[in-house]
Amino acid sequence: MSETSIDKEKIISEFQTHEGDSGSAEVQIALLTARVSHLTEHLRTHRKDFHSRRGLLKMTARRRKLLDYVKRHDLDKYNELLKRLNIRR
Repeated sequence: MSETSIDKEKIISEFQTHEGDSGSAEVQIALLTARVSHLTEHLRTHRKDFHSRRGLLKMTARRRKLLDYVKRHDLDKYNELLKRLNIRR
């Protein structure tokens, strides 16, 4: 496994709410955060890659919607998630 790849199983096991959980909002947000940070590093070296930049914007918008959902339903879980993922808000 290369240094730049994303370890999905590790992220899922870290953020799942119960055994077998792979699709909860917390897991989706954590996976999107990993992909966003990976793509941000890619765009630092490839500044003119506008197709990847558009994908990055779409991913951050999807993450923002999921974070808003978690914030509406459980504010404590939202604050803990922001702290664990080191996301500014």
